[in-house]
Amino acid sequence: MTTQVLLEVTDLIAGYGAIEVLHQVSLTVGRGEVVSIVGANGAGKSTLINTISGIVRPRAGSVCLSGQPLNRLAPAKISRSGVRQVPEGRRMFADLSVEDNLRLGAFGRSQKAVQSDLEMVFDLFARLRERQHQAAGTLSGGEQQMVAIGRAMMGRPQLLMLDEPSMGLAPLVTAEIFRLISRLQREMGISVLLVEQNARAALRMSDRAYVLSLGRFTISGTGQELLFDPRVQEAFLGGANVQARAA
Repeated sequence: MTTQVLLEVTDLIAGYGAIEVLHQVSLTVGRGEVVSIVGANGAGKSTLINTISGIVRPRAGSVCLSGQPLNRLAPAKISRSGVRQVPEGRRMFADLSVEDNLRLGAFGRSQKAVQSDLEMVFDLFARLRERQHQAAGTLSGGEQQMVAIGRAMMGRPQLLMLDEPSMGLAPLVTAEIFRLISRLQREMGISVLLVEQNARAALRMSDRAYVLSLGRFTISGTGQELLFDPRVQEAFLGGANVQARAA
């Protein structure tokens, strides 16, 4: 069965000032898919998702959601169209409560809709319900990542983009965050575009994946294909011993 395309990026060129970071990058994310992007630091991964969300303006190429172009839209309109980004480093408002941080993800929506979305987030993240009146800056790193994902979920996006969700987290907490991401896909049908340095964890949970190198995609395939691709093993997974660890 062919998966319906939700996000389509075609021949995207983007950068900063005189520096071109992305060179005619093309990718698709299907409805209900998890698609990961792996690559070395400086490859252009964050630039790619920042361009999709409108934070960086593309110089050429196109970004379409359900066939509708996003290129000329402001970031706020792109967000309202159904694309939400969880930034690297979580970026909490430390002095605000968990609930207030979550509510910032639903700015401009009706109170009834916001309350419904809060209940949805608290159902997904029971720990946040317990800590909803606590200052976000007092939470653990894993709990702050839950707030960041929950904030993005306010408004029930079609596409959730996550930039290094495991950064700074202990392995057990990282595993919990990845289980939560899988749950969003499985139970809510959310499409996920995942940028992640932990390539092994990302590829294990991905339907499809791309390797980005110096602003170009060099390898693509299913998550399992890339997990056992010798080139990917050598570059990102610790070489030939990966098969035993990935099994």
